[in-house]
Amino acid sequence: MVRYAASPANPSKAAKSRGSYLRVHFKNTHEVAAAIQGLKLSKAYAYLNNVNEHKQVIPFRRFNGGVGRAAQAKEFGATQGRWPVKSVKFVMDLLKNAESNAEAKGLNVEDLFISSIIVNQAPKHRRRTYRAHGRINPFMSSPSHIEVVLNEKSEVVPRATDKKVVKLNARQLARNARL
Repeated sequence: MVRYAASPANPSKAAKSRGSYLRVHFKNTHEVAAAIQGLKLSKAYAYLNNVNEHKQVIPFRRFNGGVGRAAQAKEFGATQGRWPVKSVKFVMDLLKNAESNAEAKGLNVEDLFISSIIVNQAPKHRRRTYRAHGRINPFMSSPSHIEVVLNEKSEVVPRATDKKVVKLNARQLARNARL
């Protein structure tokens, strides 16, 4: 059993999935995860499919150096965005796996939402590239660890309607007694 970075409050109402050492860019995957955090599962699928079809953009907020501007990013209050197809594919595969785990647990798939999606850097893969004058430079890849936790929406408990008990301290009691 592996340890997850985020543990659900009620494990019986949650489904988890994770991928380790995935050969997909960390920075792009981080932005995809940030974009779908907190969404309902059905909404996340629709959004990621739109990203694949270039109908919606993934806003790049943190790792946005050199990222071009996209008009579609206005929807999210950002100016920069991209359509990282490979990252979207890996995240969708993990969401599907977590959904299957939820079905196996007997959870209602329509009520699932992404309570936590975490992307961490995995150890870099090292290759080399050959430069002028016989030199060699590193040619690294930046793989990722991704973990997803889906939770079932819990029912909202109504607030008690009974009267609020006012607690007074000694000074307030004495003051009320004088009046």
